[in-house]
Amino acid sequence: MSSTDEVVEQILSTYDTITVVGASANPSKAANEVPAYMAEHGWRIIPVNPHADEIVGQKVYRTLADIPEQVGLVDVFRPSEDAAEVARQAVAAGASALWLQLGIRSPEARAIAEEAGLSYVEDRCLIIEQRRTGLTAPTA
Repeated sequence: MSSTDEVVEQILSTYDTITVVGASANPSKAANEVPAYMAEHGWRIIPVNPHADEIVGQKVYRTLADIPEQVGLVDVFRPSEDAAEVARQAVAAGASALWLQLGIRSPEARAIAEEAGLSYVEDRCLIIEQRRTGLTAPTA
């Protein structure tokens, strides 16, 4: 098992809530399908999107800073060039893990996350990894 696989399994078995930056209200987009799927498998979703009020049945926050509770896992559906800024915001919000979805890579985001001690995954899909590991959301 690669070290990334180990981090993936650690994240999926640790966090019961996924904060999704770039979540979409459009059900035909992966940024809606993935959070909906993860919610169906037990994870609580906190969507972040400056242009929607509700996504996958959940209240939407405009920014990470607007979320009124501790943020743990931040899942990113933004272009690679936006990932470093999201990483900075995740660190500022006190997140402890940063996950860039399939096709999103950023050496700068990785450096920001790792310097702040965040667990980090990039270019991986939560659905694919959940199916591969067979893990469901942890229960408190």
